[in-house]
Amino acid sequence: MNTAPDQQQTQQNQQNRQNQQRQSREPAVWPTLQAHDAVALIDFLVGTVGFLRTAVHQDGDRVAHAQLDWPEGGGIMLGSYDPETKTWCLEPGTFGAYVVTGHVDALYERLTAAGVRVLRPIEDQPYGSREFAIADPEGNKWSFGTYRGEPRPAE
Repeated sequence: MNTAPDQQQTQQNQQNRQNQQRQSREPAVWPTLQAHDAVALIDFLVGTVGFLRTAVHQDGDRVAHAQLDWPEGGGIMLGSYDPETKTWCLEPGTFGAYVVTGHVDALYERLTAAGVRVLRPIEDQPYGSREFAIADPEGNKWSFGTYRGEPRPAE
């Protein structure tokens, strides 16, 4: 009995599953926030933290819409605080996010050297992540770590 074709098929199936798990997920969920000083927050998130300024639509110093992408995948949308939209948006300073990075130690060093307020120092977690947390100038909480989430189940 020749089992080579079955072994090849099994190896091919395993390889296909691994490739699906490695594929980056396109952002389909966009966390949003508003800021009292959206221009300054964008400058902080881009210049200090390392987000990419993908789109910023302004009317003077008021930001109607901004999209900031994380270089390793995903992103956020933000704008200037508008009390008239309280039914939709959170008060400035009440946002929190977890951001995945493969460069957590270097990012921690850079942010602490820049004097960013650290909420939780860098440490290894029991679930396998290495992470830390900061506050931005508006008081929002940002956690950065190596945990990329669990692989999606095979369909």
